[in-house]
Amino acid sequence: MKFWLGLFLLITVTRGETFDSFITSARAHHGEAGAKAAQFLVDNMPAKDRDSITNEFLIANLELAFKARSEFPWAAAVPEAIFLNDVLSYAVFDEPRDPWRAEFYQKASTIAKEANAKTATEAAQALNKNIFKLVNVHYNTGRKRPNQSAKESIEIGKATCTGLAIILVEACRSIGIPARAVGTPMWTNERGNHTWVEVWDGDWHFTGADEYDAAGLDRGWFVGDASTAKADVPRYSIYATSWKRDGLTFPMVWSHNSDVSAVNVTSRYARKNEADEFVEVGVRLWDKAQGKRLEARLCIFDGHRRECGVATTKAGTADLNDMPRFKLKSGTEGTFRFTIGGEAREISFGPLKEKTSTIDAAWASLPTVLLKDEFK
Repeated sequence: MKFWLGLFLLITVTRGETFDSFITSARAHHGEAGAKAAQFLVDNMPAKDRDSITNEFLIANLELAFKARSEFPWAAAVPEAIFLNDVLSYAVFDEPRDPWRAEFYQKASTIAKEANAKTATEAAQALNKNIFKLVNVHYNTGRKRPNQSAKESIEIGKATCTGLAIILVEACRSIGIPARAVGTPMWTNERGNHTWVEVWDGDWHFTGADEYDAAGLDRGWFVGDASTAKADVPRYSIYATSWKRDGLTFPMVWSHNSDVSAVNVTSRYARKNEADEFVEVGVRLWDKAQGKRLEARLCIFDGHRRECGVATTKAGTADLNDMPRFKLKSGTEGTFRFTIGGEAREISFGPLKEKTSTIDAAWASLPTVLLKDEFK
């Protein structure tokens, strides 16, 4: 028992020393930014990698990531947190850890330069259009397994959506474009799962891997299916891979491995329910601040309609929550007009953002308006 405990401690110390050496090397070549990047990789490293990833692998990966950051204009503009999480990371899912970055850098940088790409979007589009033809890998259900490494897919010339996504993510990362795999374990119609790619260019944008669309990003055959995803139902949610560990894991349908971190991005794809597109606003009229409520004819002008006499504000013994209520589109702004006798006063509102809100108007402080004949 003591022998095995001693061996375990020896291995742990040895691995710790390896990572210490990696961090020291990163600091020596890239200062504190390099040390921070190396620490980020180590701190969030999947458990299985701690027994297999070498110091040399980590150093080479970091050096090439920093090389891309210094060479390409879009890479230099990437915020540090996104660079660490979505450029520096050496893996996408639980695929074999092959050293892909150097080979993809050569191929991807050539493609981007030949396309005269000036932005991350232009470069990503060029890669999606050309990289799969260059490595001769396209969709084929005859692949060995979903989570093939790019090297494995290239060797057999076959991959399904997950393997294709891994290739595009790594090609993008190799030239400093933040990229991550995105997918759902199951569409809401139970037709199956799917994986695609997001790239960052000021914000996240999606594309199908090996599904280049000349019209641009944020297009794909799966948009309709994704629009019905459900953020509160894990089986029907949409996830993006992440190196940083925040507690959520990517539900890989090919494995029970829970070592791949994720963020839930369903809200970026799901079509909003009609109820989410509207807010409810109630209206009360007081004679003065903290005074008594008044009855008045209520009109609404919200940019789409000019309607008068649509309701009457409540007063007297009516419950405080008993008031005219309007269901308006989120973001609406306009004017409520109150008319008492022959006098009218107005209050502006919006843009409306809260699901439910109440507008309290004090008659004494409202500006008087001249009534046109049609609104008298």
